[in-house]
Amino acid sequence: MRVILALFAAALFAAAVPARGQTAVDSLADGRSGKIHFNSVTPVGYFQLARGAPMAQTTVFGTLLLPPGSSGRTPAMVVAHGSGGVSDAREFKWARRLVAAGIAAFVVDSFTPRHIDSTAADQSKLSTAANVADAFSALKLLATHPRIDPARIGVIGFSKGGQVALYTALEPYRTAIMKDSPARFAAHVALYPYCNDWHVTEHLTGSPLLLLLGGRDNYTPAQDCEDYAGWLRSKGVEATVIVYPQAVHGFDGTLSVRHVADVVSGRNCRDTIDIDRFTVTLRPSGDDITATARDYFRKCFSRGAMIGGDAEARQRAPADVNEFLKRAFKL
Repeated sequence: MRVILALFAAALFAAAVPARGQTAVDSLADGRSGKIHFNSVTPVGYFQLARGAPMAQTTVFGTLLLPPGSSGRTPAMVVAHGSGGVSDAREFKWARRLVAAGIAAFVVDSFTPRHIDSTAADQSKLSTAANVADAFSALKLLATHPRIDPARIGVIGFSKGGQVALYTALEPYRTAIMKDSPARFAAHVALYPYCNDWHVTEHLTGSPLLLLLGGRDNYTPAQDCEDYAGWLRSKGVEATVIVYPQAVHGFDGTLSVRHVADVVSGRNCRDTIDIDRFTVTLRPSGDDITATARDYFRKCFSRGAMIGGDAEARQRAPADVNEFLKRAFKL
């Protein structure tokens, strides 16, 4: 009964519809840009997404920025926001950087259409699986645009969006949304993602990844991401890690470093989520905790973290991303 009620609540919650006059589209063949509504789904969790089970239909939107005056098809990046939602100071700032480098940028808003302002203090408001579904739905849409090269569409994300950038490299999630389409992200860029939960599978898309991490990040610790990148490399994936030694979470911003008391962190969790076998195990011991995972997460989560900008990382990160994308997109 609990599961039925949860799914019913999710369906009501996800019944976001475009504002009057804003119709969701499934093709960008007309070459439009700006604010675009499109269809996605709202899974209540990762296993539902990985199984490709029926999910609540949802309409979300994104803002597409195109490089001016370019000829031929350009590469593009889906921009996935963090737990605080889309901001001009981060998501759109990075989008403008991409456009200046000749790369289209599609800033996807997974929160506003679902009537959410932030999940930083309560991640149960929306499973990141929904953000992953939105990113793939955006990929499917961008591939129809006459000015975008469908073989050179990547994804960049920050914190919660960094998880999106990582998990979109996992084939079970891709096929759940893309179905029989061969389209996949050609490059993945994750800034300070959460890596304490390792999502693992024997099936990966094979596209290269870049992880940019803060050496003093106590919100989403760098070491767990370095170790996860090692696992990805063991599966044949090119996973590049760059650590900015003095940086904390949100190092690409301009705010002074401060302690934020109400954010939820999983820095004490050490688990592996197998999306082939639908199990949850503890990495240190290998114990199967699938049946008690909810209790485990309740105990290993804590509150409070240092967040703020770092001058060195803020300067280096755009150059590191540009260098990676030049290689991935063969610019």
